[in-house]
Amino acid sequence: MSAKKVELEAMALDDLWSLHEEISAILSARIKAEKRELEKRLAVLNRGMDVIEESSDSRPIQNGKPRRKYPRVMPKYRNPQTSETWSGRGKRPRWLVAAMKSGRKMEEFRISEGGGAKGRQRA
Repeated sequence: MSAKKVELEAMALDDLWSLHEEISAILSARIKAEKRELEKRLAVLNRGMDVIEESSDSRPIQNGKPRRKYPRVMPKYRNPQTSETWSGRGKRPRWLVAAMKSGRKMEEFRISEGGGAKGRQRA
């Protein structure tokens, strides 16, 4: 391989530049061909996804089964200053974390069960 390197180093600047342009053109053509091929494969994959999406009723499908509907969770805690609520699921809201750091207890923010006409109803 050192013989080729010596040949390139011995070439004139104009010859090297024309060689560079030829290589660039070949690389560009190959990159475009590869890109077209990848776009074709992507289109085929997307067509398969379109069929799955059309068959579902706007719910994501995972492992071939539509995602089940979960009942709405009623809030259990309320911020008295802003009336923000939290169901008690997931990460604690910032207002509750700040209040607990200042020494208040979580039970102080609990919403009473008999708040509505018949209390809370589940879906």
